[in-house]
Amino acid sequence: MAERRSFLRVRRSVGVRGRLTVAATALVALVLVAGAVVLTVALQRALVGTLDDSARQRAQDVAALIDSGNLPGTVPAAGGTVLVQVIDDRGRVRAATPGGDALVPLLSGRALADVRQGAVRTVPGSRIGVSDSLRVVATTAGPPDDRRTVLVAVSGSEAERSVHLVRLVLLIGVPVLVAGFAVACWFLVGAALQPVAALRRGAGAITETGTGARLPVPATRDEVARLAETLNDMLDRLAAGGARQRAFVADAAHELRSPLASIRTQLEVAQAHPEVAPWSETADGVLADVARLSRLVDDLLLLARLDDDRPVDRRPAAVDLQSVAAAAVARPGRRVPVDLDGGGDEVVVRAGADAVVRILENLLANADHHAASQVTVAVGRAGGSGSVTVTDDGPGIPAAERARVFERFARLDQSRAQDSGGSGLGLAIVRQLAQAYGGTVELLDAQPGLRAVVRLPLVTGTPSVPAV
Repeated sequence: MAERRSFLRVRRSVGVRGRLTVAATALVALVLVAGAVVLTVALQRALVGTLDDSARQRAQDVAALIDSGNLPGTVPAAGGTVLVQVIDDRGRVRAATPGGDALVPLLSGRALADVRQGAVRTVPGSRIGVSDSLRVVATTAGPPDDRRTVLVAVSGSEAERSVHLVRLVLLIGVPVLVAGFAVACWFLVGAALQPVAALRRGAGAITETGTGARLPVPATRDEVARLAETLNDMLDRLAAGGARQRAFVADAAHELRSPLASIRTQLEVAQAHPEVAPWSETADGVLADVARLSRLVDDLLLLARLDDDRPVDRRPAAVDLQSVAAAAVARPGRRVPVDLDGGGDEVVVRAGADAVVRILENLLANADHHAASQVTVAVGRAGGSGSVTVTDDGPGIPAAERARVFERFARLDQSRAQDSGGSGLGLAIVRQLAQAYGGTVELLDAQPGLRAVVRLPLVTGTPSVPAV
């Protein structure tokens, strides 16, 4: 088992570094081998071509002597030429280089006919007493009634030795180059992956999103650096989200504890002093706290559903804001009078009926709590949106604080006493419900008081859903 764990550690340590090194080395080796093969073939063809061209040139020189009638009985030798023979139509040797065969032609029959057509024939050098193979070319010369063939034979040993030497150098050099490249690639890939290893170690050291620890950003300003910055941005967002979540849980626990503590206190007093606290009064107080607790739990569940992108109504419908506003205004139990400004045509929006009712009820509850003497509700349309506006004549909200009141459990006052305000979830629910159906909510100055405007997308030509 220890050996297996050691092998796995080595395999993990090699990992990407080893795979990249092997892949790059294999690619380079393939390129070098292909290049070596191409070089060897090209060199061999070039040397043999040069050799054949020199032999043809020598044959042309001898043919020029024949055409001019100046051909001696012994053809002068030239560098690299092993044998020159001049043969007549009868196959007799009319001239040859010194030391060459002046009796038997080097080629005859079909081979002689082929070289006369421009082909190159290879013959063994043993026919003229040499060890190397010979390449033979030919050309014709002389008058039509006395045509002669000039045969020139050259040795291919020098070209073969040159190609063999290059092949030997490549056989030794290519493996050495591949091995050197593999070693260099191993270290270069390791150096390039060092920032990634640092990121991995940094990620392993981060145990919580709220610790403030971040991944190291390399100074290379390359893709790895940008990856580290992106991951750090993600950690910042996770940390901020975690902080908000912890604050939300703490606030929710505080809000839940207040009515529970009140219920417990009332029940303990009623149990210890039944003559002082009649059961009917205790029941009324407990029921009020239970109702407050129920509203708070309902608000928390609604926010949880909205956070999961689950609207209150699964399928948006056509809702008449005018009828919803009229029904909401008519409900009793307000602290101050609530008036509906106007009662014109229907303003039909695409949203959930329960969501629209909840939006208006939350806005009216907030306005009723802060109004000095009056709350007004107005319904209208502008462009492609229908709007519902709730205005109170209370103290209003400073412009700098209007964005903060949409946060959960947000209050402008610092007290958390029951009579100082609601749970702080009403406006947060209004904004999330409006946004869930493509709408917006805006707080404006009413001078005096506050004007809350909710806009939702209009729908035309669709039957409306009546308010409940």
